[in-house]
Amino acid sequence: MTIELEPVGVVCNLSCPYCYEHPMRDAGNFRHKTYSVEKMLAGLEKEGGSFVLFGGEPLLTDIDDLETIFKWGFEKYGGNGIQTNGTLITDRHIEMFKNYKVHVGISVDGPDDMNDTRWAGSLEKTRELTKKSMTAIKRLLDEKISMGMIITIHKKNGLPKYRERFRNWIRELRSWGVDGARLHPLEIDHNAVGETLALTPEQNVEFLLDMWEFELTELKGRFTFDLFRDIDGMMKINDDSATCTFRPCDPYTTHAVQGIDSQGNQSNCGRGNKDGINWIKAQYDGYERQLALYHTPEEHGGCQGCRFFLMCKGHCPGTGIDMDWRNKTDTCLNWKTLFSMYEKLMLKKGQQPFSLHPDLKKYEEVMLHGFSKGVELRLTQITRHLEGKFDMERYIINQLNRMKLGHVVPHADHTDATGKYRQEFFEKFGLEL
Repeated sequence: MTIELEPVGVVCNLSCPYCYEHPMRDAGNFRHKTYSVEKMLAGLEKEGGSFVLFGGEPLLTDIDDLETIFKWGFEKYGGNGIQTNGTLITDRHIEMFKNYKVHVGISVDGPDDMNDTRWAGSLEKTRELTKKSMTAIKRLLDEKISMGMIITIHKKNGLPKYRERFRNWIRELRSWGVDGARLHPLEIDHNAVGETLALTPEQNVEFLLDMWEFELTELKGRFTFDLFRDIDGMMKINDDSATCTFRPCDPYTTHAVQGIDSQGNQSNCGRGNKDGINWIKAQYDGYERQLALYHTPEEHGGCQGCRFFLMCKGHCPGTGIDMDWRNKTDTCLNWKTLFSMYEKLMLKKGQQPFSLHPDLKKYEEVMLHGFSKGVELRLTQITRHLEGKFDMERYIINQLNRMKLGHVVPHADHTDATGKYRQEFFEKFGLEL
């Protein structure tokens, strides 16, 4: 679980046309300079864990307030994090990152024109800020500040004509000391973005396979793309460290992301807010999406019969077909192809891929049973259950009980569960207190 603190909401100094937060901006549901540090820290206190500053662009937060937040997080949890485009980083920010052990994530899509989609109002200004992002990466590395990268893939950096330049950029990053990045196939939140910037499913697959080969044959562990680690783990029945997009997600609780807004209120991950509304966090997880997808034919937007369902689970609801979180992801072909390729690779090595496991149906039955009770079961837990080493029913009851106490899915306005609601909750799932 990641706790995201959002001081400025979705306000940003850039205007990337593909940003998944645009529906919020289009609806006017954003704010700036109306935050309360006191309320935000109180909200973080209730969550009780380390956190990451998120935006929009979180470096638009007043720098003195940033220091107050970072200092508080360091004293409470030993460190903090921030996800930024890197264009606003100053010497003082660098000192704060060092003093308060801030892990810095930089979002950038490439050098020069490959990053033009991260628009700053004019081509000249955009290129200038892209250079600042690159300079920031170097500076962070030189100062030995922990950092990571997110790269969104689209027509401006993912087409074959950009491929060698993209590889050369990765080689350059590696020479600086960057050891990996997260690749994000473009999420479509407006039809116009899909038409102008999104790669076709086939182009996405071609790019990802090329990067996988690049990693295996040249980078050889010196630079890794995290989504390939996810696929490796899933195909070996291990999802303990999987990225949230490969885990079941309820867009009304977004268990992987516990947001704290500018007034200290709970909020969800913004990827599912296609209607421009950041709905109040629901009181408990629901897995209706995964249950429906499992039984819905693929031609109707579902996953019925897919042998990779337990690895993908329909993927992120924010990428649902036609921008509808109820459907499976519109990047389905990406993951099917990559899982299929890894399946063949494992068979060639004499290994057993999870997708062809003789007990795959048993795993599915147990996973679906957990979903029907409102509980996510990890693949590693199901393995132990099938081996007779894990009391699944007791675990489900314990998880539901912990939910009621706010330990697993915190309640919408930080209220404790009443005895009446707790009774209703257990009755809903057919359990006894």
